[in-house]
Amino acid sequence: MKAVHFGAGNIGRGFIGLLLSNAGYEVTFIARNERKVELLQQQKKYAVTLANEARDTEIVRNISAISGKNKTAVTEAVATAELITTAVGVTALKHIAESIASGLEKRLKARNYKPLHIIACENAISGSSQLKRRVYEHLAVEWHEAADRCIAFPDTAVDRIVPAQEHDDPLKVTVEPYFEWIIDRSAMLEGFPEIDGAKYVDSLEPYIERKLFTVNTGHCTAAYHGYLEGYATIQEAMEDDKIKEELSKVLGETGSILTSKYHWDEKKHNRYIQKMLLRFTNPRLTDNVIRVGRSPIRKLSLNDRLVRPALQAHKLGIPIPHLTSAIAAALLFDYEKDEEAVLLQTAIRHTGIHDVITSHMGIPHKHDIHQSIVDSYSALKEFYAMTK
Repeated sequence: MKAVHFGAGNIGRGFIGLLLSNAGYEVTFIARNERKVELLQQQKKYAVTLANEARDTEIVRNISAISGKNKTAVTEAVATAELITTAVGVTALKHIAESIASGLEKRLKARNYKPLHIIACENAISGSSQLKRRVYEHLAVEWHEAADRCIAFPDTAVDRIVPAQEHDDPLKVTVEPYFEWIIDRSAMLEGFPEIDGAKYVDSLEPYIERKLFTVNTGHCTAAYHGYLEGYATIQEAMEDDKIKEELSKVLGETGSILTSKYHWDEKKHNRYIQKMLLRFTNPRLTDNVIRVGRSPIRKLSLNDRLVRPALQAHKLGIPIPHLTSAIAAALLFDYEKDEEAVLLQTAIRHTGIHDVITSHMGIPHKHDIHQSIVDSYSALKEFYAMTK
């Protein structure tokens, strides 16, 4: 079986590529990094090490690579693939959509109507659906109907912490032992071969929100509070009892949303929370606070990890003083080398905090939690101004 995977970064190699290879696929990586493409072509294998006590290492084989600049080769790979996946970052999907559309058109012109699934394994809600819209913008309208019959874009939820890292071997990657890859079965075509290690569900939203409101909300909470305290890594921040307590309370608030909305057993979900907290403290991983906190505008957007649960909590009548504080900490993330952080701080200075909450976060001035965020922001800003 042939799989084409866009993105040869740490997630692509250490998570998706690993699982696909283990599931029996020949994996072709499409990447912009010419050095990685060259190494993958030469070595045809790479090492994935687990951040556990034994440092278990697995060699991933059955792989090849194509430069994203080689449009002809990329088109041919897409045209003959049995599965296409991505791990390029949700904002980069627009950059690969045209190449995918070109391959799909060649596929359909050759009357290749075999079922094809295209799965965007991105840290975003409805990533595959977003990719489909992008692809169809480049696919001639005359092919849309045929594509709808034999090509599916099932959404997915992916979860594995893979921090930024450097090794003597540029292809080697270290990952945490835990992973979760959940795919929306209801959006798939009949007769699809299941991927070993992936989980298939008929309703994806509960799993998307469980991950988003627990892992993503929790991770960025630790990052933004850790940044304000001057910590370099998530692991250092998690050694601070004040931050650890704040994080536990945030996840208690988002946990109340999830258990109320989906009628989950509270004890079972609390065990999930505790497992996630242990992941953040893994001493064998070094996860930079800046990496986790980067792109605060995206992370403060209406449907992302902070504002989405906050608005849902308000609808359900659940108090969220700690989640509000996490949002305020994100608004204070002023790392000068992060483009979004610079833009956010510039907007706050020029138009004021109220306008930023309205325009960037989609929370109107009259909304009850709008003023709560302003109050938390003002309190945190004053506190850290006094401690500097």
